[in-house]
Amino acid sequence: MNSEAQYIDLYQQARNIIFSHSPEALNSLRDKAFEDFRRLGFPSRKVEEYRYTDMEALFEPDYGINLNRIDIPVNPYDVFRCDVPNLSTSLYFVVNDAFYDKALPKASLPEGVTVCSLSRIAEEQPEILKRYYGQLADTGADAVTALNTMLSQDGLFVHVGRNIKVERTIQVINILKTPQWLPGKEHGDDEEWNKALMANRRVLIVMEEGAEAHFLFCDHAADDRHFLTTQVTEAFVGERATLELNCLEETHSKNARVSNVYIRQEADSNVSHNVITLHNGITRNPLILTLEGKGAQCSCNGCVIADKAQHVDNNTLIDHRATHCTSSELYKYVLDENATGAFAGKVLVRPEAQKTVSEERNQNLLITREARMYTQPVLEIYADDVKCSHGSTVGQLNDEALFYMRQRGISLKEARLLLEFAFVNEVIDKIHLEPLRNRLHYLVEKRFRGELNKCKGCMLCK
Repeated sequence: MNSEAQYIDLYQQARNIIFSHSPEALNSLRDKAFEDFRRLGFPSRKVEEYRYTDMEALFEPDYGINLNRIDIPVNPYDVFRCDVPNLSTSLYFVVNDAFYDKALPKASLPEGVTVCSLSRIAEEQPEILKRYYGQLADTGADAVTALNTMLSQDGLFVHVGRNIKVERTIQVINILKTPQWLPGKEHGDDEEWNKALMANRRVLIVMEEGAEAHFLFCDHAADDRHFLTTQVTEAFVGERATLELNCLEETHSKNARVSNVYIRQEADSNVSHNVITLHNGITRNPLILTLEGKGAQCSCNGCVIADKAQHVDNNTLIDHRATHCTSSELYKYVLDENATGAFAGKVLVRPEAQKTVSEERNQNLLITREARMYTQPVLEIYADDVKCSHGSTVGQLNDEALFYMRQRGISLKEARLLLEFAFVNEVIDKIHLEPLRNRLHYLVEKRFRGELNKCKGCMLCK
């Protein structure tokens, strides 16, 4: 299998088209990314980090890509009303890989806060992009990051100035929408062409010294079509800055998603990264978080509920590079039917990272014998004055607890649901935003009851 060949050919043939529809600040990294991608190729399952997700097969289909930036007729504000009850948000949309700027939130953000299209800021303030864009996402180390860098043409840019605290949560809805036709094909002459679409999205977040902001990213699919999304997020968190990044995926079984997140923390900064997967097809979420400054703290949490043939692979690296830093990590999976889960979490403590405190846990419930879970928590420690622990469990529901509940008149189905719900609650409770936390408790219960997939569109507004 040589899945990367079609993307190499595509870039060589469409390079001028891509460059003509993108600002120089984005184009400046494309050729290097292309050479890195051609050298690396998609990793095989012999590579340890990709052992449980077949990347070559994932990228093998001939997806359509909107390189000519054809406008997709959709008004997401009319279709998706995603305000979480009692949570005041500034609501923005990204359609496939393009920032939607035809209508913006009425409530203005504080002065010194910018939320806009990545391509727009690249044209208006290229010096910012030159300073930050591509500085964390190493195209020479990861093929998907290289592919995204060589093909992405837009995305989201967020800048929070020094000592500014954003009171309203910044909510971003990523919508996957298929256009009626794509360049290179006559409308209707190839049904599959209209069914499969690839979007390459970029997110750049810059938090200056002392800044504070909370984000809610929601991934949804507006069409029942095949989609493949690559997303690369780079987040720079300055000294004493606070960043909460909540990511919710609620798509469908025809969706494939690879979301690479790179975060760098300076001294005394605080990051909370929470990823919730409620519905999907194939998902891979790599997270590389670097604690660069003394006293930095991070909390990384994940909740996965999967059934049917869904596949979720979370792969994390927390890199301790400074003294007196703290990290905690908790990922929980509930897998039913033929679902597959994978978790590989590595905590790296470098020699200079004395006084490190780190805890890593992965706990998993398998509801059926056919469900599969692969787990690999790792500690790699080169410092001698640290407190680090890690652990992983894979099991089934407690028979004694089920028996106890049934003795008190609770049906077997309801008892199972209550135990599953209680199991994942620990992750949901890690989220700082109380209204979002309450809403997710509600959505998780609906998901376990099989009610969530009966809805259409954004689940947060139901």
